[in-house]
Amino acid sequence: MRVQSSATAPTRIAVPAPARSFGTVQAALGVAAFSLTFPATAWGLEGFGPWSLVAVRSVLAALVAGGCLLALRIPLPARAHWPGLAVVAAGVVVGFPLLTTLALQTSTTAHAAVVVGLLPLTTALLSALRVGTRPSRTFWAAALAGAAAVVAFTVQQSGGALTTADLYLFAALLVCAAGYTEGGRLARAMPGWQVIAWALVLCLPVSVPAAALALSHEPAHLTAHSVAGLLWVAAGSQFVGLVVWYRGMAAIGIPKASQLQLAQPLLTLVWSVLLLGEHLTVAAPLTAAAVLVCIAVTQRARG
Repeated sequence: MRVQSSATAPTRIAVPAPARSFGTVQAALGVAAFSLTFPATAWGLEGFGPWSLVAVRSVLAALVAGGCLLALRIPLPARAHWPGLAVVAAGVVVGFPLLTTLALQTSTTAHAAVVVGLLPLTTALLSALRVGTRPSRTFWAAALAGAAAVVAFTVQQSGGALTTADLYLFAALLVCAAGYTEGGRLARAMPGWQVIAWALVLCLPVSVPAAALALSHEPAHLTAHSVAGLLWVAAGSQFVGLVVWYRGMAAIGIPKASQLQLAQPLLTLVWSVLLLGEHLTVAAPLTAAAVLVCIAVTQRARG
């Protein structure tokens, strides 16, 4: 019970410097994996409908996760962890993928990156409320500055026009931040990969019939792009990326890990140019430099 209580207690757990450094690397790898999610989703939508793409990706990711749990003979989580796993499942496995996929039907990846630009700040706020973290004023100032820079850049990229997809994007922002916060909290009581693995398995009773129903109404048209996009969002974004992300959050703390995501929209825009042929303005390198400074400040800030 000691391990479980440490995950919810407001007291700070000392983490050795090498572990913090490795945690930062893991969180950064998670951000790199997530940065491909929107372009991969755009590819997936070339051959799948939005509902079938989300349901099938969840099923595939759950099969990978469940196979790992069975192969390693991992016991069921403690009963106290299931409510938190349900929040992770609702926010990260179902809510964010579905809402952003629906948004990407009418929104470009550049415009959708506004969500990711606001996600670090929202996650830090929810972490302060849920876990009791108290970052310093310097941290909050740098986080707000970084979020403002990203939002200004991505809104400028989309022409400053609001679309009907914005409601989906703002809802996705809230549910994903809740899933990240709860997952980061649970990752201090159980291995990070088990957090997302059990959340995916928890969704199987819903995702399997949902996939069958969606595919019957949205027949798939398999192409190289749609298959590659599906495989990445299922294995890369939905499982592997979240494994290293939650491990990183457990090592360096939810607020600091969340601020690494300030770089995610800019990485997404780079992938959008390379994979989707979208065009960037000269503001991109300037925004990248500003965001990197903000990230450096948040990582060094006390609290």
